Order: sequence, then structure tokens, then C-alpha cells
Amino acid sequence: MTNADVTDATNAMGRRGYLRATGAAALGSVAFAGCVGTATGTLATSVTDQPADIGDFDSLVVTIDGIWVGPEGAESGATNGSDPGNGAEGGTADTTDDGGNETADGEEDGTAGDEEDAEKPSGREYYGFDEPQAADLVQLQDGETQLVDERELDVGTYRFLQLDVSGVDATLADGGDAAIELPGNAPLTFNQRFEVRENTVTSFTADFAPVRRGNGSYLLRPVPRGIEVEYEEETNG
Repeated sequence: MTNADVTDATNAMGRRGYLRATGAAALGSVAFAGCVGTATGTLATSVTDQPADIGDFDSLVVTIDGIWVGPEGAESGATNGSDPGNGAEGGTADTTDDGGNETADGEEDGTAGDEEDAEKPSGREYYGFDEPQAADLVQLQDGETQLVDERELDVGTYRFLQLDVSGVDATLADGGDAAIELPGNAPLTFNQRFEVRENTVTSFTADFAPVRRGNGSYLLRPVPRGIEVEYEEETNG
């Protein structure tokens, strides 16, 4: 073998080694990129009000600090939005006992056990707003809605949405003050499945209303049949 042959063989081996090295690096980059990218979509959350006993109020301002969403397998820790017959539609609730206490399925609404469960949900995700959002339910009747949040979430199916209500400021039509409570002092829970789809805006409208109780106070309750979920493909520009 001549010196020229040895040189050519050495160069060929070097090129093959270089190609193997660069090929492995390229495959590694592709694999790494696949791990980093996660498909997302947009969730737009709005609120509205169905009549119930809203006619008793001159104003009913609800302050919302954030939302919880529950991916598949998550537990809400609350059940106040799961019963379509909870009395939030069509006027005053009739689920009261002789003492004027709100009841649900034979149990008092707002027991300590409910509060403890609400503090220990499994797998739900919380998203706080940059600024608290105030919505006057008196102004959100007859199909009127108010957008309170819009954000990117991972693509997937979600079992429920909860509103983190931090305060309620209400004035009755006669000028008096009203005592407003949340079911079990837990988040307002809307047990409606929805999807977050890639390059799509999911509009989730949470419908809730005040319901007068037998003792003269009011309970702010979700209206399950009033929840609306719509999907609209995002457009660039």
C-alpha cells in the first residue's frame, strides 16, 4: 500500500466518524426539542347571571381573584355546581328546613367537613389574576357576560372550573344590606367538562345567581344549566 492509499483511507475513516458524530447530535437535538414543546390553547372565562332572586338587588358586586381548573383525574373538593336542581334556577330555593337553614340532599350546606374537603382537592391547578376582577351581577342579565380572564393552558380535557371569590358587596333594591354566602364557604364550582384545544379559544361562561333563603339571607349558587362552552379557532393577525 502506498502512502497515498494510507492517506485516503485515513481521510475516509475521519469523514465517517464525523458523519456519525453529527448524525447522533442531530438526533439528540430532535429528541430534546420534542420534550420541550407542549401544545397549548386559550381558555377565556366569562361570568353571567340568570334571574333567580337578582331582582331583590340594586347591585351585587362579586370580586374574583382567580380560577381553579381540574384536569382529568382531579377532584374539585366541592359539589355545589353538580346538582341541576339546586334551586338556582327559576326563583327562590325550596331546600330549607324549618329553621331556615339551606340543605342539600338532607345535609346542612356549609358544614365544617365541606370546608375541609374544599381545602384539600386533588390535582386541581390554580391561576391567580394579575388584578382582582369585579363583576356586578345586576348588570349581567339577559345574556350579558363579562370576561374576567384569558390565558394559555396545556391542551387537554378538564373536568371542572372553579371561581376564587374573595368578596361580595351587595345592596338591596330597598337600600338595605344583604348577607351573601357561598355554598359551604367553598369556591363556586362548575362541574362542566371542557377541552383546551391547540390554536383554539375555549370560551367558558360561568353562570351563577343569588338565591333567597328562608332566613332572609342569600346563597350565591352556580346555575349548571346556564353554563356555556364554545370553541373558536384562533386567527393570526
